[in-house]
Amino acid sequence: MLKVAVIGECMVELSKQANGQYKMGFGGDTLNTAIYLTRCGGHADYFTVLSDDIYSQQMLSQWQQEGVGTEQVKINDNKLPGLYVINNDEHGERYFNYWRENSAARTLLSDYPEVLDSLIHYDVIFLSGITLSLYSNEDLVTLFAFLNQYRKAGGIVAFDNNYRPNNWPDFSHSVSIFNKMRSLTDIGLISFDDECLMYGEHSIDDCIQRWSQAGVNEVVVKNGHNGCHVYIDNQRYFYPLDAVLSPIDTTAAGDSFNGAYLAAKSKNKSLSQSIVDAQSCASTVIMYKGAVIDKSISLLKEAI
Repeated sequence: MLKVAVIGECMVELSKQANGQYKMGFGGDTLNTAIYLTRCGGHADYFTVLSDDIYSQQMLSQWQQEGVGTEQVKINDNKLPGLYVINNDEHGERYFNYWRENSAARTLLSDYPEVLDSLIHYDVIFLSGITLSLYSNEDLVTLFAFLNQYRKAGGIVAFDNNYRPNNWPDFSHSVSIFNKMRSLTDIGLISFDDECLMYGEHSIDDCIQRWSQAGVNEVVVKNGHNGCHVYIDNQRYFYPLDAVLSPIDTTAAGDSFNGAYLAAKSKNKSLSQSIVDAQSCASTVIMYKGAVIDKSISLLKEAI
């Protein structure tokens, strides 16, 4: 089984319930992926920074109960975790508000550069556009130089384009950073909605071309109820959904897809079975409120 490192931020989550009240939990795109990767039979170590407050302690306890590795989590007692609030429209589509300017996770590379010495030993590193938005320009230069050397040494970089315009100082800066990250990516787990948010309306073909021409060998374009398209080893594939559902909450749709897909890949499953697992996991998660659903709920279809 491949050894997977996940880099990012976990925050306190407030999600609006049917009665109008808010339920507190914990989430963040990469953390969601780490949890679902583990639930689907893989293993992930999470790289982030927390504080010594009660919420950070509860997060660590929850991750450990999930089986997510926490040995690489750093503690900065001068900071606090970020906060986000989820609201949903009548179609289950989610809307976020963030309070993360002073999040502890922003200090990972600047205050704990030794994490790079640990990351080099992993088979796969997963991160997202939201991960990139956490760091200063200096930290991004350090990260990109490391990823370049890591790939030369045989490491695999998996990237989800999760694009949140409000997380970036300006549009041109975000495009520049994404362009650089694209050139350092081996597996692109791409939200087509986020691609359109960044580049305007365009076709799936244009999207795949953008990533493949940058040297990304494996491009998975997630397109909601329209299924997903895969480009790998210069071949194209399309995987429709078995059924189109009316979602309750799409908060972790892409994150859970990523987790199941990477878990399947880490166990050397075929491309088609990896997509089946990913679509099954995501289609289950969107039928429940919140980013991390109850652990008792089955996520994968049983093999026939």
